[in-house]
Amino acid sequence: MDPEVAKRLHAEGATLIVLDVPEGTEFGIDYFSWNVGPRFKGVKMIPPGLHFIYYSAVNRAGQTAPRTGLFLYTSRRDIMVLKWSTATEDLVEKATNEEEIDRYRQGILHMDRFLGPYPHENLKKWVSLTNHITKELLERIQPRCKKISSVTELPQEPQHTRNTGSPSKDAILSLQRDPETVIRFTEFPRQNYPEGATPMEISKYSIDSSHVLGCLFKSMKDRKEILGELQFAFVCFLVGQVYDAFEHWKKLLNMLCSCDEALPMYSDIFDALIGVLHFQLMEIPKDFFVDIVSTNNFLTTTLQVFFSNLESSTTVEKRLVEKARRFRKHITKRFTWDFESEPDDCAPVVVEI
Repeated sequence: MDPEVAKRLHAEGATLIVLDVPEGTEFGIDYFSWNVGPRFKGVKMIPPGLHFIYYSAVNRAGQTAPRTGLFLYTSRRDIMVLKWSTATEDLVEKATNEEEIDRYRQGILHMDRFLGPYPHENLKKWVSLTNHITKELLERIQPRCKKISSVTELPQEPQHTRNTGSPSKDAILSLQRDPETVIRFTEFPRQNYPEGATPMEISKYSIDSSHVLGCLFKSMKDRKEILGELQFAFVCFLVGQVYDAFEHWKKLLNMLCSCDEALPMYSDIFDALIGVLHFQLMEIPKDFFVDIVSTNNFLTTTLQVFFSNLESSTTVEKRLVEKARRFRKHITKRFTWDFESEPDDCAPVVVEI
């Protein structure tokens, strides 16, 4: 890094102080992680904007615990303090007042050698994956506890109910994920078509997801939040290792790509969607799709519907159609996917007599 750039980032960047993290713990920020050493006390030179902090405890045998993370927004010269709890093996926010923050700021030079530099070589990549995630969206959909956990967490059992023998059938059936830890993704409507729809409309909107998209927009302050939520789900899966987020990403993507009527109405959304998908697909290893995303030919079929709807539309801007063609050509070359063959679920069924 250029010395002048490093000097500016050192002076203007935010600092995350992380106290008492056990040696060997996996710790990461955005797109870079490492196992901390005995002198680790945080990260310096953090650029302004959205960041994802994540960590996993590691035992003496080298086994890594499930990943936990949290999103945070940083501003110029911010000081944030987290502290490791040995009781919960988790990072907790350390309560600090303005006076304490000033003391940390004044002593930051003395802590410099204990702080790892933010990996700026990965910043552009990170921004391209998160540029639609706003503070407002983050507050709306992140868990109430603000922690992103890669495992399902159940509500804590009251002390007086423990050690009372085998749980009852009702107790087992009542188990559900702790609501404080659930990512609050936008809920889809219960049906794909409007109330009072005619049989023709029911058939139409069972294929065309435009009505569903309109319903989701009604629960958002800005319709571009749909792109931010797609990015949020992708990052929670890719970096946070949350499988539920992957399922929501698939559901959102399938809905967006199967819109037809909405294409000319929200061309700005679909134009930006191509850019979002471009960067997301570039960050996943090629062989990943063979095992997960391509199960039941999900992604190729979904994108094929999207490209087909754009090509057949007579009202969509030509610029958007051309952009989609370039995108299709690019991913066809990278992943050797076939967008020309007819999807299996659309092909004629041969019945033997």
